[in-house]
Amino acid sequence: MDTQPDRRTAAMFITLAAVWGSSFLLIKVALEGVSPAQLVLGRLACGALTLVVTMLVTRRRWPRGLVVWGHLLVVALVLCVVPFLLFAWAGQYLPSGLSSIFNASTPIMTAIAAGALLPGERLDARQRLGIGVGALGVIVIVGPWSYLGDAALDGSLPAQIACLGATACYGLGITWMRRFVQGRGLDSVTVAASQVSLAAVVMVLVAPLLGGIGPVDLTGPVIASTVVLGALGTGLAYVWNTRVIERWGAQRSSTVTYLTPVVGVLLGVLVLDEHLHWNEPVGGLLVVLGILVAQRVLGRARTPLVGEAPAAAGAVAAAPELTAQASTEGDLDQVRA
Repeated sequence: MDTQPDRRTAAMFITLAAVWGSSFLLIKVALEGVSPAQLVLGRLACGALTLVVTMLVTRRRWPRGLVVWGHLLVVALVLCVVPFLLFAWAGQYLPSGLSSIFNASTPIMTAIAAGALLPGERLDARQRLGIGVGALGVIVIVGPWSYLGDAALDGSLPAQIACLGATACYGLGITWMRRFVQGRGLDSVTVAASQVSLAAVVMVLVAPLLGGIGPVDLTGPVIASTVVLGALGTGLAYVWNTRVIERWGAQRSSTVTYLTPVVGVLLGVLVLDEHLHWNEPVGGLLVVLGILVAQRVLGRARTPLVGEAPAAAGAVAAAPELTAQASTEGDLDQVRA
């Protein structure tokens, strides 16, 4: 038996966990020299360039039809522009490790959005239990008992709410993707290139309104962080993840969700000397437990969820860059509503 393909897949999987786990560290470093709007603009520009080159090299065709492009524009706004801005803004006030923990709530948000918006995808009792456990985990992460003093509300709490707003955008965007884009014959790289390119165009237009033309301090670490975040995290990682899903399947590949917060927290502690409170990793574990329960990974033998929204989200929770392919890959066709 040839083990080389599986070894290459494992290497891509580990690389994905490292790239997406380091995203919030890169955001933190880049914000030392640019504003949130400038960072998102640079990130999307690098990601779009990388994916457009991939489209040209692989000779893929761009989508056709105004309706398809209209839905892709919605996806670009909800899965890229808005959440990227929210996470970048929150990165000014939160440790990078804490942001990565909040990002792990994406599957919970996706389950809620899919249950509410997709016809025939009502949540069963186990999914509701998983969402409840995940919601409890979010409450523990936020630690409302620590905000009894008004001064504490000035920065940290709004930033944490912004992170939750970003993951809510991911949940809504993934649901929109599955309902209006999936099934149109577009492969994951094409969808990714289209949405990221549209998002980059949108940011070119709105960045001046958000302070994106202000002064910058383009040091080596700032430039490197922005380029890596865009070219790798918002570009090549799409291609790598496509290969992992093709070879391992959606469920196995989605376990990257559980590695990226670990990578994010460790990098924050080791590189930026960040310190987490006890409730933040404990809450993160509760969120992961909620995801496992909602996906029926724990307990009885797993049966396909209605629409498999949480499983698809598992592949995207690690970082926003994974949104397109996780919801368009053929591995999910067997559990499509």
